[in-house]
Amino acid sequence: MPHDHSHDHIEEAGDRRVALAILVNLALTVAQIIGGVFAGSLALIADAIHNLSDALSLVIAFFARRISRRPANADMTFGYGRAEVVAALVNYTTLIVIALYLMAEGVQRLLSPSEVEGWTVVIVAGIALIVDAVTALLIFGMSKSSMNMRAAFLHNLTDAMASVAVIVSGIAVLLYDWRLVDPLVTLGISGYILWHAAMGLKPVIRVLMLAAPEDVDLADVIADLEAVNGVESLHHVHLWHMGEKDISLQAHVVTSSPEGAHSMKRDLRAILEERHGITHSVLELETAPDVCADARVVGH
Repeated sequence: MPHDHSHDHIEEAGDRRVALAILVNLALTVAQIIGGVFAGSLALIADAIHNLSDALSLVIAFFARRISRRPANADMTFGYGRAEVVAALVNYTTLIVIALYLMAEGVQRLLSPSEVEGWTVVIVAGIALIVDAVTALLIFGMSKSSMNMRAAFLHNLTDAMASVAVIVSGIAVLLYDWRLVDPLVTLGISGYILWHAAMGLKPVIRVLMLAAPEDVDLADVIADLEAVNGVESLHHVHLWHMGEKDISLQAHVVTSSPEGAHSMKRDLRAILEERHGITHSVLELETAPDVCADARVVGH
């Protein structure tokens, strides 16, 4: 019980950090939009829209964190752990939509350049960079162990990079009056966001599609299990992520020693956990006369 209280305290402290990051980003978004309109800078407004997406991503991440901690029930027998994975999918998809919108706006501004107030761009983007850095620090620790928080962290990290790029564009306007740098920077920001979103989406989709973990070799798992004394073969093997962190395996195990079923299951589960990090397994033992007809080794 003391462990549970300690864990709850850590989770609540994390929730407070996320809530603080949300408030800071919302205030920054308002300042950036006002500054962008005043300065006539599309890059600054682009950064503001991206920053708004940061705030929204943190809101989604905040509620997903809280939902994921709900216990399993009759309606959701696997629990709510995947709420964070769904939140990550929403956040990455939002990033892609925003990036495509900004890309279209950047192309339009390239065709029709407008005046940009360099000093306003540099000052507001500099403030944005500080806020982005603070926000990233607030959620960095949580991003290491949560796909959900990693997506929110990437929102802020890309926004910090975008702020640096906007500052550079503002300086270019001040020094060389090169107005085209603003839409060019916008296109660069868009491409950077798309790249990060594409990289982040892959593991999220794999979890939602019940794909096998990339760092676990299924052939090695099957070989290790079939090497256990009394095991003849395996079939109907399924390997997937129960949640973001918990790896699960289900298999039919054909045995020549049904009398030793209890110790065999114990040995199989020990191998799965100790060698492959698989913490949840469902193993159905079969004898040769009861083997499923035309059974596939993997899948049904």
